[in-house]
Amino acid sequence: MKLPASLLMAAFLAVPALSAFAAEEPAHAAAPAAAAPAPAKPDLAQGEAKFTAVCAACHGADGNSGIPANPKLARQHPEYLVKQLQEFKNGKRPNPIMQGFASQLSDADMKNIAYWAGSQKPKAGFAKDKDLVALGERIYRGGIADRQVAACAGCHSPNGAGVPAQYPRLSGQHADYTTAQLTAFRDGGRKNSLQMTQIAAKLNDREIRAVADYIAGLR
Repeated sequence: MKLPASLLMAAFLAVPALSAFAAEEPAHAAAPAAAAPAPAKPDLAQGEAKFTAVCAACHGADGNSGIPANPKLARQHPEYLVKQLQEFKNGKRPNPIMQGFASQLSDADMKNIAYWAGSQKPKAGFAKDKDLVALGERIYRGGIADRQVAACAGCHSPNGAGVPAQYPRLSGQHADYTTAQLTAFRDGGRKNSLQMTQIAAKLNDREIRAVADYIAGLR
């Protein structure tokens, strides 16, 4: 028995529709991909406990070191502190004392310590050398044009607040510590910032001391 032409046409049209549905069905049926776990938030209580046990003797109970050779860590950008601790641990920033301490810390410890220290109130510092501070201000704010020395303020901001994750806070930092770091960058003792190595290479001892003293008084 022959089927009416209309039924044949309906059957013919139904085949591609069913094929398309079959092709789409697995996409609809596929289970959604699992969302990536959110990074753990820093535990400030653990950070304080670990800081007290490991760091406070040299950097002060609240991150405000009273020892001019040791940096103040209060209000420092946490991401920057984590980076430095990691580089002490892996030897990219050589320092036997800090490597010994950093080697005891897990990534979570570093994060907790850094965010706790970054939450502490910094204590102001003071410039001490009146003969040098004016030179330091000129270099910090304007650089040294004839030697292509960039102004420190361009990266660390006019008041020394820095830029989170990229450029550290300098405001109020001990002049002795800043002098030591700039000298280490210049002389090759510290190599974990090519940008700072290139800048410090163009500064003499007097200019380094001047910049460091000016930074100590920033707030």
